[in-house]
Amino acid sequence: MTRDRDPAGRPRNARPRDGLGRPLDRATDPGAAADRIPDDLVITGAEAAALADRLLRDGRPFHAHEVLEAAWKHGPATERDLWQGLAQIAVGLTHARRGNARGAVTLLGRGVQRVRGYQDGGGFQDRGGSGRAAEREASPFGMNIASFLAAADDLAARIERDGLERIPAADLSPGLLGAR
Repeated sequence: MTRDRDPAGRPRNARPRDGLGRPLDRATDPGAAADRIPDDLVITGAEAAALADRLLRDGRPFHAHEVLEAAWKHGPATERDLWQGLAQIAVGLTHARRGNARGAVTLLGRGVQRVRGYQDGGGFQDRGGSGRAAEREASPFGMNIASFLAAADDLAARIERDGLERIPAADLSPGLLGAR
């Protein structure tokens, strides 16, 4: 069987996927497959933050990862580590939902470190010219980075200590934006 390709010849995977991003058989009823995030999604930082937050809260971290990946691919190079780190955390949450404790802990930790490296490297800028850079550092694009990273760190530690079986499903759906 030949590989799916887009009009430019780049590889694509058009197979239907379940809610956690696992490929389904091509013969699967299209109504049974989860909605896909378009491979060519172009999205602003604020739009990515809002959509990823909704997907994470809805228990769809694989799809949140795809949104965050689009933000890193199409956003400014100066934000790449932010979006890549957040996408890695979303993949860690996907592993947790799929029952892969080791993968969850690894990706949650890797993502947290990447975002912290972005923060430490002065990645958060005062984009609005208001002089409130410290305020923006805590919430670029409305995201509550400190809370999100704390939740990811806590989750990784709990998975390592107690395993996935004792983690409530709600703990696998942390919000990315401020309190709702």
